[in-house]
Amino acid sequence: MSGRVEAGDVRAGTAPHPVDRMMPLPKLVPLALQHVLVMYAGAVAVPLIIGRALNLSPQEVAFLISADLFACGLATLVQCLGFPGFGIRLPVMMGVTFAAVGPMLSMAATPDVGLLGIYGSVIAAGIFGVLVAPFVSRLLPLFPPVVTGTIILVIGISLMRVGINWAGGGLPMLTRVVDGVPYSYANPNYGQLTGLGIALFVLLVILALIKWGRGFVANVAVLLGIVAGSVLASLMGVMHFERVLAAPWFAVVTPFHFGMPSFHLVPIVTMCIVMVVVMIESLGMFLALGDMTGRPVDQDALSRGLRADGLGTLLGGIFNTFPYTSFSQNVGLVGITGVRSRWVTVAAGVIMLALGLLPKMSALVEAVPQVVLGGAGLVMFGMVAATGARILTHVDFRNNQNNLFVVALSVGFGMIPLAAPNFFRALPHELHPLLESGILLASIVAVALNAFFNGLGSREQARSEATTAAAAAEHV
Repeated sequence: MSGRVEAGDVRAGTAPHPVDRMMPLPKLVPLALQHVLVMYAGAVAVPLIIGRALNLSPQEVAFLISADLFACGLATLVQCLGFPGFGIRLPVMMGVTFAAVGPMLSMAATPDVGLLGIYGSVIAAGIFGVLVAPFVSRLLPLFPPVVTGTIILVIGISLMRVGINWAGGGLPMLTRVVDGVPYSYANPNYGQLTGLGIALFVLLVILALIKWGRGFVANVAVLLGIVAGSVLASLMGVMHFERVLAAPWFAVVTPFHFGMPSFHLVPIVTMCIVMVVVMIESLGMFLALGDMTGRPVDQDALSRGLRADGLGTLLGGIFNTFPYTSFSQNVGLVGITGVRSRWVTVAAGVIMLALGLLPKMSALVEAVPQVVLGGAGLVMFGMVAATGARILTHVDFRNNQNNLFVVALSVGFGMIPLAAPNFFRALPHELHPLLESGILLASIVAVALNAFFNGLGSREQARSEATTAAAAAEHV
């Protein structure tokens, strides 16, 4: 899709890069709303889990959700607009990371830590992330195409579980916290024929629009599919609007709403470890976006992006929410629409800010059933995996068969948390944030095996190979 060309670019005879192109509001807003709908379910899940674990009132849980949406918008604007030293300036959506859920549930169950202790650890982890970002970004030479392609492939495969569960009606097992102790029980709505039918309907609508739609209609195929699915869900009595009617029109998100944070050493150290995990996963997301958008990511860009992750987490602790990271499901949306402009996610960030301040509007978006999102998720997350596979087609497997082992073993390790969630349960609990992320496991194994078989390339070589990989993925 072509965007508006600035006057200076016309005089110079060159158009801006697709990432920097602006487009008219009538096109920008639907594309931005599409990003918001894709990430909304994941964005509100963590405050729901933590709020219920802490036995907060429904009003306080609702405030947690509003604060989360507000901070999502702030963090997204920092990442996409960019400020001196902060922001990768790619089409990124920021949301609360699930990697921190386990540690935060443990903190919630500790009486002398609680919610204020969680916020203290989040603030400390945000500061830590800002400080260590330049050191993490120096890992770029460790990520040639055989590594980045493998990681992006595993990201897509890992996300497919999310899309499948959305289509099924949520997680097959739900958790209820009673007296601080979590109990699991089967989700009675999982796998119901009504929900599966709605998900299939959304999928078919999206595929039809991609095949027969033209121009802007094809670009917003996911949004139109979700709208069509929501209409069908309403007619079938699956989508409900009671919370929308009960929600107020306006509410202010105030810093330190629950009180001043408290700081405890062990929770802080734990959250800093989670922050390292989040930053390594973000590094993979940034490389994937660089490949998809045709703008290779160098060390300076990585530093700015990872600093923005840290700053977003710091803002999260201040505004009563949790650690932030780049949402991988939105990477899939960039791949399926082909719209690479960061101004789309800037507009989506503004929408998230508005949703945080307008509870009635956020309740309307929240009312969209997960089965509707599931039909869209299968398409988007598969596109992430396809991007990784496309990058791997430019890796030399014929003359260097060791690359086959790099890919094979890395994908295998990345599948462990998906195929066998209890595989590492005998290992120390402190290691679980590291071992329960298939993306992180695949990243570590891919980097280690590539270094073992192929050695460590120079930064210039990594950039050259990244450019080749970007050319391979530019038209995904």
